Amino acid sequence: MAEESTQFQLVTFQLGDELYGVDIMDVKEIVKVQNVRPIPNAPYYVEGIINLRSEIIPIINLHKRFHIKKLVSTSEIDELEEDEGGFIILDIEGNKIGIIIDRIARVVLVEKGDIKPPPQMLSGIGTEYIQGVVRQDSTYLIILDTRRLFSAKELQKIIPDV
Repeated sequence: MAEESTQFQLVTFQLGDELYGVDIMDVKEIVKVQNVRPIPNAPYYVEGIINLRSEIIPIINLHKRFHIKKLVSTSEIDELEEDEGGFIILDIEGNKIGIIIDRIARVVLVEKGDIKPPPQMLSGIGTEYIQGVVRQDSTYLIILDTRRLFSAKELQKIIPDV
């Protein structure tokens, strides 16, 4: 039997003033900003859809979803190895969904034992969406639980054939 690893990798990104991470196994790819086509009557946090290599992918604005202000000051994150903003394409329950990010940071290795439970409220995001928090240098890395970001009902609104 294979031993369960005590480490896993996170793709980290800037959203507003905070650093977030998602399990690398949930990330399909990272793409540069593209034209997003609006969808009539979509939930307020759905920016629209993009066509990525003949695949239609809904794009979610986590700034709107969690009431986060867009990144304005980049002085603190300039030291990180990052690119400009774009989309992280996630695989959620077998569906591809893109989330808008301010800046991609880097892939980090995290010890499962270093993950602490999230505080009650963190930058407007409810704890139900947070898997945990990890101390990273002089700041904290907030680990999002991609499977809890959207309920089954919300996924039906975002992706009609769910």
